[in-house]
Order: sequence, then C-alpha cells, then structure tokens
Amino acid sequence: MAKQFWKGSALLAPVPAALVTCGTMEKPNVLTIGWTGIVCTRPPMTYISVRPERYSYNIIKESGEFVINLTSSAMVRETDFCGVKSGKDINKFEACGFHTVPASQVSAPLIEECPVSLECRVTEAKELGSHTMFLAEIVAVAVDEKFIDSKGKLNLQQCGLAAYAHGEYFALGRKLGDFGFSVRRKKHNSKRRK
Repeated sequence: MAKQFWKGSALLAPVPAALVTCGTMEKPNVLTIGWTGIVCTRPPMTYISVRPERYSYNIIKESGEFVINLTSSAMVRETDFCGVKSGKDINKFEACGFHTVPASQVSAPLIEECPVSLECRVTEAKELGSHTMFLAEIVAVAVDEKFIDSKGKLNLQQCGLAAYAHGEYFALGRKLGDFGFSVRRKKHNSKRRK
C-alpha cells in the first residue's frame, strides 16, 4: 500500500467535541474545545489547549478552573455554535438553551444537558505557540444518573457521545471490546458433567 507523506499537522483524531465551561454560576461562559485528553491516571490529569485571543482564555488563566463537559450527538449543532461565537458578544447558554448546574469542587458551572462533566483545577499553563495548554487535575466527575446501571457502572455507549475529526463531527459507534479483552481467558463452565 502506497503512503503519501505530508508535513506535520494536528491530525490526531478523533477527539472529544467538548464544551468547556469557565467563570462562575453568576457569569458563566462556554467554548468548544477539540484539543483535550487524559495525560495521567493517578492523579487524574487532563489538559485543554486554548488560543490566547479566545474570550475564555483570561477567565481560565485567572480562575485556574474549568469544566470539560462531554457532548452528545444530539448537541452537535450547539457544540459547533459555541466554537464559532464569542462569549464577549453573546450569552451562549441562552442562545443554545443550556442550563447551568453548580459544580461540586470548582466555581465554573456544569452544563446540565451534558452526560459527563469533569471538574478541573489548573496546575500549569504552558505556552506552546498558537495555543496555551492548561494542564489540570480532575478533582471531580459528574455523571447523569440515567447512564448508570443497577450495578453502578457508567454506560458510555448510551450517552451517544460526539467526536471531532479533522473539521467534522461524528457520532461514536458501537462498542468493539473493553480493556484487556484481547488477552482475557474465556470462562470455563465450572460444573463438571457426571
């Protein structure tokens, strides 16, 4: 198979189409972030990369807090809207019909319509070029109870999460396996035949 070689670019995909909230319950703001991910398990750490010219940049830099709200496929129009409109010109919560919910550990609100929200405290801000990366500890996670089964397990597949890949939005598909399934031994029937 032939390969074409291009210059280096931001082509790692898919990534979450996340709505990041910042500010306070009294003066909230939301922006769409594609550059985010997990960087450490213990302690749970994440990052978001934000352009300094974005309205939310100074809010996050000054408060040192934000919330990553995972979006569903049903919210993709609003998610896109929050990425192209500025909070200095419009109240995006009102425009999108989003409802704020107080977070448990940070001053930035959660978005009620999002199935999962990660409350974050910035530990480091690193200027990288076009973006500043805010490295943060995940200090709490809020999950919509309707996606938790009777055993207390989160069923992410039911959330209908959206993803972003190279300028396009996608609905996440069916489950293909879970961690370790490729090496897990099959369970044998413990009852012996007599």
